[in-house]
Amino acid sequence: MGNKDSKSKKQQQYQSLEKKYEAKRPVFKNCIKAFFVGGLFCLLGQAVSYFYIYFFNFTEQTSGNPTVATMVFFSMLLTGFGVYDHIGQFAGAGSAVPVTGFGNAVISAAIEHRTEGFVLGVGGNMFKLAGSVILFGVFSAFIVALIKTLLIKWGVI
Repeated sequence: MGNKDSKSKKQQQYQSLEKKYEAKRPVFKNCIKAFFVGGLFCLLGQAVSYFYIYFFNFTEQTSGNPTVATMVFFSMLLTGFGVYDHIGQFAGAGSAVPVTGFGNAVISAAIEHRTEGFVLGVGGNMFKLAGSVILFGVFSAFIVALIKTLLIKWGVI
């Protein structure tokens, strides 16, 4: 029994010593950076959307698809040049805004496995991380569309 008490005392001393030297995480500062960088990405997306509306005569409803494609392309380009990694280091979760985060995830896997060849390396590994997002997004959209169709058919909507 005495041996067990001495171990727990040593563990408590170690834990208190560890807490003393543990680096404090700036949670509030990180949240602010994530908020502003994520907001900046959304602002850029809105600017791209207005660009398509103004210069290419899209409507607000039809400008969404080219805007998403453009934002994914920009994030892939920035990832390819190594800039997106620095943004991610600075902003944390703010850089994971769904559209740009998706582009980053796809191209990062492709870059990482490019030495294994285009088919087995890039093609086989490109959607490892982003594949689950695509799968559950498509499946969720199917379920929601099915429910909406049934509700319309039954006269609820």
